[in-house]
Amino acid sequence: MQKIKLSTIGEALGVSTATVSLALRDSPLVADATREKVKAYALEIGYIYNRRAASLRTSKSGIIGVVVHDIMNPFYAEILRAIEIELDRSGQTFLLSNHYDSVDKQRAFLETLMQLGADGVIMSPAIDTPPGDIELGIKNGLPFVFVARSVDGADVPVFRGDDAYGIGLATNHLISLGHERIAMIGGTDKTSTGRDRYRGYVEAMARAGLKVRPQWRIAGPRTKAAGFEAASAFLALRDKPTAAVCWNDMVAIGLMNGIARAGLTPGVDISVTGYDDLEEASIATPALTTVWNGQRDVGRQAARALLDRIEGKRSLGGHLELIKPELHVRQSTSQPPENR
Repeated sequence: MQKIKLSTIGEALGVSTATVSLALRDSPLVADATREKVKAYALEIGYIYNRRAASLRTSKSGIIGVVVHDIMNPFYAEILRAIEIELDRSGQTFLLSNHYDSVDKQRAFLETLMQLGADGVIMSPAIDTPPGDIELGIKNGLPFVFVARSVDGADVPVFRGDDAYGIGLATNHLISLGHERIAMIGGTDKTSTGRDRYRGYVEAMARAGLKVRPQWRIAGPRTKAAGFEAASAFLALRDKPTAAVCWNDMVAIGLMNGIARAGLTPGVDISVTGYDDLEEASIATPALTTVWNGQRDVGRQAARALLDRIEGKRSLGGHLELIKPELHVRQSTSQPPENR
């Protein structure tokens, strides 16, 4: 069978090859009626747009890479949704990878993007990502934008919530209710996010003149199951904390389930705060007091910055864009029992 060419479509419809090419790329330079007519005829005769040939002409592949820790985490799902909406508006195709904090898996995906001639990548880098991996991509024409996390030594723009400020909001809220013994559950110092959130907790406690006991930091949990498992260790702490600031909403919901399983009432016997304000937070029992972290703004701004770079409207230097978090107070926090 002969390969169908753009000129074949143009001749059949009485338009130029250039018009056919623009129509198949959804260019606004082509009238809507003409664009739809070209696309409909191309579909009818089985024409498939040759992206590789187009990329040779334009030096653009129309492909964006997106790599995150785990798309099953609703936090990343919300960021991805915003990225997808923004990329769709520009007719970009994106390839998605979960690295699960495996540097090797992440590196293999970045190498694939470079082999495909991808136009750029939006990523939440894996723990221990070496700056050299990022530098290699940049040298091979792959622009980077980071979301949620950063890499020390990488000259890349970062879009994320102001984690230290946000955890400070949650901690200050508990302090204002009269809590003095406040634990922090979850997170890891291996990520910039983990370090910033713990710093926000420590600084808020220090400003209030409250002690931060090392045993009150239960590091690690980042899922509901891990939050549930941490409940037994939390309830066994000496000088029992009356409240817990949790790494994220999933940990907080898991912790509340563990507290309830032990015969206590979250939000009454023990106050709990989350982080991210996921959809599940407002319908949890009790409804979770949490911090909105601007996931949709993070995804939208990151995608827009990369698209502007691809279109030559801006350069991508190493700067940090922080979204200001907001505290949303619900039912999971109250005064400590001894203050009632």
